[in-house]
Amino acid sequence: MLSQLETAMDTIIKVFYQYSGVEGDKYTLTNAELKNLLQGELGAFLKYQKDPNSVDGIMRDLDVNRDGQVDFQEFIHLVTAVTIACNEFFVELLKKQGKL
Repeated sequence: MLSQLETAMDTIIKVFYQYSGVEGDKYTLTNAELKNLLQGELGAFLKYQKDPNSVDGIMRDLDVNRDGQVDFQEFIHLVTAVTIACNEFFVELLKKQGKL
């Protein structure tokens, strides 16, 4: 039986490969695949984005090697950044509520 952390890691890997390879290389996300992933998996976060080009900006930020695609290692930077932001939000919320 997998631990909670192992299950979370397994889920992240499976989500990446669910969206990658639809248009080309099965080990990378194209801009369109990244957009589908973000809409399908992080839609609640995207709905607050006012900039219609936000996915293009995210793609540029993630594509460290500038090959026009996001590989798994680059994708993990997004997962990490969003997770850190969520943690910071909830810590501040708990502080305001006097629970931390």
